[in-house]
Amino acid sequence: MELSINFLAVAVCVLLSFILGFAWYAALFMKPWTKEMGYDPNMRPDKKQMMKGIAVLVIGNFLFVWMLAFYLAGWKYFPNSNEMGTMSFAVNSAFSVWLGFFVPVHLGKIVWEKHSWKLFFINSGYNLVSAILVALILAYWT
Repeated sequence: MELSINFLAVAVCVLLSFILGFAWYAALFMKPWTKEMGYDPNMRPDKKQMMKGIAVLVIGNFLFVWMLAFYLAGWKYFPNSNEMGTMSFAVNSAFSVWLGFFVPVHLGKIVWEKHSWKLFFINSGYNLVSAILVALILAYWT
């Protein structure tokens, strides 16, 4: 049994996940996110801090995409898994990863870090959309 991972698809997904994150937090939800986080919307980090943050974010995106690629590749070995269409396979996989891994983390932040439900929906919404985007690309590109 050999898991097949498309490295070009992984690289493209890392880039697209990064772009989605930028659009999500800097364009779509910048004002409510900064308010819920308690940040000054006019404050900008210095260039060195920004570069470090981007590097860490790209590493995080790579780890997420890489593990989701293995998750998707592994499901193909289950009996009758090929009977599910590619779209259904990708969306169901993304949703299960989101529900099982991302939602519990964000719920913990509500309880222990006093995050609001609004912040929960902004952050976990990004994770859901990113997971679906990545799963679709990986499922169709393999």
